[in-house]
Amino acid sequence: MSIAQVRSPETKKIMTWCPGCGNYGIYNAFIAAIKELGIEPWRVVVVSGIGCHGKITNYVATNSVHTIHGRVLPFATAVKLANPELVVIGFAGDGDQYGIGIGHLPHAIRRNIDITLIVHNNTVFGLTTGQASPTAEVGQKTRTTPWGNIEQPINPIALALSLGASFVARGFAGDVGHLKWIIKEAIKHKGFALIDVLQPCVTYDRIHTYKWYRERLYKLEDIGHDPSNLEEALKHAYEWGERIPIGIFYREEKPTYEELLPMVNGKPPMVDRPLENSIRDLLTKYHSLCK
Repeated sequence: MSIAQVRSPETKKIMTWCPGCGNYGIYNAFIAAIKELGIEPWRVVVVSGIGCHGKITNYVATNSVHTIHGRVLPFATAVKLANPELVVIGFAGDGDQYGIGIGHLPHAIRRNIDITLIVHNNTVFGLTTGQASPTAEVGQKTRTTPWGNIEQPINPIALALSLGASFVARGFAGDVGHLKWIIKEAIKHKGFALIDVLQPCVTYDRIHTYKWYRERLYKLEDIGHDPSNLEEALKHAYEWGERIPIGIFYREEKPTYEELLPMVNGKPPMVDRPLENSIRDLLTKYHSLCK
């Protein structure tokens, strides 16, 4: 089947991901999750960054924004604060989020803004022909590391847990049913949710194939992991190699950023307020907090 023959079932746009790309699995899991949760498309806002993953905004029949490189989280945060009634989902690549966008991650986590961030993690910059990303393994050969990568990779799960994220999970693009369940749980979670998705790049990463992952992956729920146990979650976060865990590592309930902002909590969405009153109210509340 040629690429021109593959169209989004939602928008009928031509899908230009490579045949076999892990992005298809993530896309299908997301669409199924939204439908099974019964969320109306007009209530959903999808924000994507720069990279192969970013094309997803063309293929979903929801409100969507394709923003600039590394800026998925600040844009998604602004959308959620302007209208907390919306379900805001951020899609980013490993290069997009863990590279140029890494500075926004700690702040989204510490604020516990009620958005879900799904990272397409394929260890390379796929859109720009396969350079090493921040998650490339030591020794991995790419366009920018032809003799093998010498840098230690970022561990997204351990990073998020150490920063205090209230929901941390990992999925696999080759297991759509399991990934769908994780996405549903993340959306239902009140607070910031990170899902790092292991996504084979069939064009530029010949190491982390579907077969490679399936030989190593196991599900945390199958071993009775307790997602409320932070210490155990951290132990599992450092498992990589012969055994790689997927599933929900950790979750806890704590106040969200929106709940702690007096100008947002219990008030009509800012988009429904007169502009002058909204700005005056915002400034008044801010100055009262600073006294």
